[in-house]
Amino acid sequence: MKRRYANIIVDISHEKVDRTFQYLIPPELADSLLTGMKVQIPFGKGNRMITGYVIGITEEPEIDPERVKSITGVEPGGITAESRLIALAAWIRETYGATMNQALKTVLPVRKKMKVRERKRICLGVTKEKGEAVLSDLERRHHTAKARLIRALLENQDLDYDFAVQQLHITPAVIQGLQKNGQIEVETTAVYRNPVQSFPISKTSFLLNPRQQEAAEIIYKEWQTDDPRPCLLHGVTGSGKTLVYMELINRMIEDGRQVIMLIPEIALTWQTVQRFYQRFQDRVSIINSRMTQGERFDQWERARTNKIQIMIGPRSALFTPFPNLGLIIIDEEHENTYKSETTPRYHAREVAIKRGQMEGAHVILGSATPSVEAYYKSEQGEYLLIKMENRYENRQLPKVYTVDLRAELKAGNRSVLSRMLEEKIQERLEKKEQVMLFLNRRGYAGFVSCRACGHVMKCSHCDVSLSAHNNGKLVCHYCGYEIPQVKECPSCGSPYIGGFHAGTQQVEEIVKESFPDVKILRMDYDTTKKKDGHSQILSAFSNEEADILIGTQMIVKGHDFPKVTLVGILAADLSLFAQDYRAGERTFQLLAQAVGRAGRGKRMGEAVIQTYHPEHYSITAAQNEDYQSFYKEEITYRMIMGYPPVSSMIAIHGAGADEKILAQAMEHIKRYLGAIYKKDDLWVVGPAPEAISKVNDIYKRVIYLRHKEKAMLIRLKNQLEHYIEINSGFQKIYIQFDLHT
Repeated sequence: MKRRYANIIVDISHEKVDRTFQYLIPPELADSLLTGMKVQIPFGKGNRMITGYVIGITEEPEIDPERVKSITGVEPGGITAESRLIALAAWIRETYGATMNQALKTVLPVRKKMKVRERKRICLGVTKEKGEAVLSDLERRHHTAKARLIRALLENQDLDYDFAVQQLHITPAVIQGLQKNGQIEVETTAVYRNPVQSFPISKTSFLLNPRQQEAAEIIYKEWQTDDPRPCLLHGVTGSGKTLVYMELINRMIEDGRQVIMLIPEIALTWQTVQRFYQRFQDRVSIINSRMTQGERFDQWERARTNKIQIMIGPRSALFTPFPNLGLIIIDEEHENTYKSETTPRYHAREVAIKRGQMEGAHVILGSATPSVEAYYKSEQGEYLLIKMENRYENRQLPKVYTVDLRAELKAGNRSVLSRMLEEKIQERLEKKEQVMLFLNRRGYAGFVSCRACGHVMKCSHCDVSLSAHNNGKLVCHYCGYEIPQVKECPSCGSPYIGGFHAGTQQVEEIVKESFPDVKILRMDYDTTKKKDGHSQILSAFSNEEADILIGTQMIVKGHDFPKVTLVGILAADLSLFAQDYRAGERTFQLLAQAVGRAGRGKRMGEAVIQTYHPEHYSITAAQNEDYQSFYKEEITYRMIMGYPPVSSMIAIHGAGADEKILAQAMEHIKRYLGAIYKKDDLWVVGPAPEAISKVNDIYKRVIYLRHKEKAMLIRLKNQLEHYIEINSGFQKIYIQFDLHT
């Protein structure tokens, strides 16, 4: 039987988890040892027994086989939360392309172990009668410090350790002496930082309406089947998906299991936690990148030791080390923030489903505007689809207007505020209602269009917009096609051709000029840099400290402000022609989510969409809150072009300081792919410049691979990783894989 070896890490809490040690797998463990298991191993010159985690299994020894020590055994109770996370890291590495070290640093929550804060209390170790006898004896022998402590304990039952030392002037030596004699006891408890502020408990109703109750029961019934599927909860904005989540979370907690609730952005934390605290109080905690390392460490420890049952947070909360995970909820599952932009470039939706499979946990995806990928999988039967088509308490959806900015230009209005939007803002202010103005900045770096007729310069090969470069060229970042910059519109001849250049700050200045007496809050990257920047702005707007909130996409995701009765969308087209095959989908989702912020209270809401393309299916579908018509158009487009989810795609991103070496390396990759895969069902595009082709003197190029089978792309990725690893020509190039399914 061929020898097999396990690569083992010995301290997963340490920042440098890349140091591994190889051990021989003994014959009795050959069939049972799995990645992630906790094992006992002899370590160091003295062969002291320690524990480690298996992060990989191989038949190739790294050193002389005769020098390799053998695993002693599997640790009792060896499948821990950490074990399962390590096994998940191995799957992430295999699926998305990364080193095991990179995958481990993604899933292991703590990079560096922090010292746990402790609280000590002193109490009597004997009965009160015996304590009084001890006090008399100490006073007789003039042991004044000891007597002072015993007297205080007889009066107060127990004392804080620090109070005894600082206020009663008792030395640690005195405490140790009394403790050694059994006359007192010192109790030590861990004290964890709690980032969740105690919200006042109001008389909030958590009763579900008939449709919410029906949705919860459908999901719960699916959980009782032999092979439960992920559930996609498709509810219009304001339909009350959160109450359904809470009902199902409550059932999980009653069963003694824990829940992870993912939200797309830190900006949503404040309002989400407030809602959940009303229902679940101290069983809830949060995790996000704005917290200190000590705060994050404490939350992982509270989760690992089952001191909390619900963790709320963005993407990284997915790796909370709960010992008995029962449910993962991904709210606003369509958001692109669930996709990691650093290696490994995993998608939280797919990783959540895999973690659920590994741990026997259920997964719920929720959205008013589901991703095309998720909806397609529900059509294929992979997910269970549940619909909620009416708002809570049957409140009406907002009335939506579109304004054709081409007509505004012809009428002489070149302001970012259309005449209709300006009039409606004035109406709302007179009624003492609130307004949100959303500047759609996604795709800002990209397309060139005509402001007179709306024509967009597009690639004839890839059906995406061309991007303006400083060298005077318009370039496609999918295939490299380029043309000279145009000075007149090829459709109507107008000279009004170019990009959009207004930002939130300029919009704020324009609004102040038009409405000088109103109170305005601005929410964007600059105003939310501080630790509590998001919550301070949102709390102020919720408390009606401002009349108008101006912001980028962070203001349109899941927020609920009852006094907001008007939403203005200032530049709907910016995301419509971004350098991405998902541009139409992203636009529909942003607009529908933005429109959904209006009229969530008892007053009727309105929304104004300003656009150069009012006839585009993404905009008409958002105006009518018609997901089905949008999906039908979008999936047809994906089928024609062969884009995900109909096919799978991998983007191979290359980066390097030398443009010539980078270009040669990417061409080598393309030729190698041609050598190892001869069939004509693999679609290869590129290499081409990235959308932003140079950052900090680092050049960037990309190759796209498309194939019907995800497994085939993963196999090709694995072969490419090996080719890159052994080829010296890639030493100065950084390669990153990005899987789309």
